[in-house]
Amino acid sequence: MFKVVVDATPLRPKPSGIGIYVYNLINNLASLEDRENFQLGVYYQPALRNWLKLNFSTPEILKQYSSVHLVPIPVTFTNLLSRYPNPIIPYFERNLGKPDIVHGTDYVVYPCEHSLQVMNIHDVTYIKYNNYTSSIVKTYIGRIKQSLKNTSLILTISQSSKKDIIKYFDVDPNSVYVTPLASRYHGNYLSSADSCNLEKEARYNFSQPYILFVSTIEPRKNINSIIDAFNFLKQKYKIPHHLVLIGKKGWNYQPIFAALENSPWNQQIHHLDYLSDELVALFYSKADVFVYPSHYEGFGLPVLEAMTLGAPVVTANTSSLPEVVGNAALLINPNEPIELAEAILKVVSDSQLRQELVRKGRERAKLFSWERTARETLNAYRSIL
Repeated sequence: MFKVVVDATPLRPKPSGIGIYVYNLINNLASLEDRENFQLGVYYQPALRNWLKLNFSTPEILKQYSSVHLVPIPVTFTNLLSRYPNPIIPYFERNLGKPDIVHGTDYVVYPCEHSLQVMNIHDVTYIKYNNYTSSIVKTYIGRIKQSLKNTSLILTISQSSKKDIIKYFDVDPNSVYVTPLASRYHGNYLSSADSCNLEKEARYNFSQPYILFVSTIEPRKNINSIIDAFNFLKQKYKIPHHLVLIGKKGWNYQPIFAALENSPWNQQIHHLDYLSDELVALFYSKADVFVYPSHYEGFGLPVLEAMTLGAPVVTANTSSLPEVVGNAALLINPNEPIELAEAILKVVSDSQLRQELVRKGRERAKLFSWERTARETLNAYRSIL
């Protein structure tokens, strides 16, 4: 039997992206613990603001686990301390319970002297498209290179990301293991009764057909092209659809909202911010088309969620997105808003095509599950023991 501790620091009360991955990975590893003969622990490091307040309380989301370890220094300080010989790093390593493997889930892993280190690198946006990243994200390069000095294995979420990691970090291909993501939802996630109740909560009139986007509102997601395509379709084809954008504001969102306000059809564009999983599922399930023309994705979880819940998908032909959707979506050049508009028009005006994409999407989504992610992660751990 081996022991692994997994970094739960990225978990937040309202998880998205990496937080969703970490939450589902830990839950599914926990469910496999007895059958697969390993011991699971989790560790977390306080946010800097909590550390300054001397708030070291266990996050509520972690209280369900029996083996939770606190490393009482923020990640930023860990990175600084690990550059120099000091007694603090090995002291906190002993507090982790002497695991065989320490798994860092967010572009960094706690520096250990005795445990094997595994680290997630989800994508390389900060290198390939640094004009689409914040100043904080740009610091990932330094902390990744620091962690790679003692990392035995890199986990990533797509073959596309694996190729990028090998290229930009010059690592051995055999040291990079792909563990794909999965959807938060399943095909019958919402019952008819659930849908009816949720419609009353939603800030939208579902009698109006709509084009849907779900993700953080930031430049990399190429939302301006969605707005341009929407304007073109309204002007030239007079489509009856509204545009619904669901997601919290991220980095440099101001130009996106300026484009929204400047649209002649801005009254038919709705930004709904962060919504509950159930409400997001409702919008997926009722969308005429889901659009995701992102410039770059490590995986592209929203397209998988859309397919799971029966939304036909139009997405970019770049990075990992073709790998995730297979032949179950229409692929477009993200730099061509008119091409995006034409693909949207095909879907909303051709019911046969729409139903074919829905059918293929649901079948494609069945290939991905969080249990599969957990089992692939266990296989990766065993490859270095």
